[in-house]
Amino acid sequence: MITENEEKISLYYNEGRSDKVYHVHLNSTAGGYVVNFQFGRRGSTLQSGTKTLAPVPYEKAKNIYDRFVAEKKSKGYTQDEVGTPYQNSEQAGRQSGLLPQLLNPVDVARVDELIADSHWCMQEKKDGFRLLVRKSGHVIEGINRKGMFVGMSTAIEQAILEIGGDFVLDGEGIGDIYWVFDLLELDREDLRDLSVAQRFGKLSLLLEGSSSDGAFRLIPDAWNPSAKRKLFERLKAERAEGVVFKNMAAKYLPGRPTSGGDHLKFKFTATATCQVLAPNEGKRSVALGVYQHPGESLVEIGNVTIPANFRIPATGSLVEVRYLYAHVGGSLFQPVYLGERNDVDVADSVKSLKFKQGEDDET
Repeated sequence: MITENEEKISLYYNEGRSDKVYHVHLNSTAGGYVVNFQFGRRGSTLQSGTKTLAPVPYEKAKNIYDRFVAEKKSKGYTQDEVGTPYQNSEQAGRQSGLLPQLLNPVDVARVDELIADSHWCMQEKKDGFRLLVRKSGHVIEGINRKGMFVGMSTAIEQAILEIGGDFVLDGEGIGDIYWVFDLLELDREDLRDLSVAQRFGKLSLLLEGSSSDGAFRLIPDAWNPSAKRKLFERLKAERAEGVVFKNMAAKYLPGRPTSGGDHLKFKFTATATCQVLAPNEGKRSVALGVYQHPGESLVEIGNVTIPANFRIPATGSLVEVRYLYAHVGGSLFQPVYLGERNDVDVADSVKSLKFKQGEDDET
């Protein structure tokens, strides 16, 4: 039983591959009060510690407890079990008015053409979450692919604060690192009508002098055929997620074209957004489904194991899974769980899956 002066709180941090928890307790004991805590990856054995080596008066213990909780919240921990670390909590879930440009995929046959074409540049495609960042004075706002305000790592926020001027950036967040690949606004000037080459030039000047190994980094890119081929082969050997091709004369147009376009992507590995059909009883795995056709019934495509550092997603959740290929009428081969998706509304369809070479995907 908790007495009137006792308190406890659970704080969560869930971003990229991080899924951590902190439990903090202010408890009465013989001789006064103590502040203890447990922490670690969610779902694993937690480590224990104390902020008071001996009991102290309530006022001192309360001060220690409040400062410790505030410190964790300043680093991105939140009381919401989803654990999204955001600084402007009153804005989370609200529309920002900004939308990113989305990419259409190309097959391997088109890749060689784009590499050889000097009118197209190429950038690495990172395996993170899409993140627009708007800086206005000392206010930093994170925005997802749906245009909604979301949280970001405190480390990313601090790195962006160190860059002068007001701007809107487009990039990928991976843990405590923000990989930036485009500049949309600079000191209240809209740059979307400029070409890719012009925007990238302004972005390079904006980031001049920034650390290349800190929380804020520029996406690796290549601009001529030989450099593109070299980068492509290196990324493929490193098992990167893929590459993005951009027409160097193209403007930035929010949304996704119905087909083709001036911003294209090619993935070395396949990923799918699946719906959790049900947890598997007694196991750290869930059954997955995608739509037979968009808007129709779900079909099961196998199971995926949930690593210990992730919580088990609930039935109906949307999750991202990496896999080698899919079997027609069967399951995903070598699926790897990447985490839950809160920036999309529906699962993929069978037609969007990557099938083993020689298998028909029109099932």
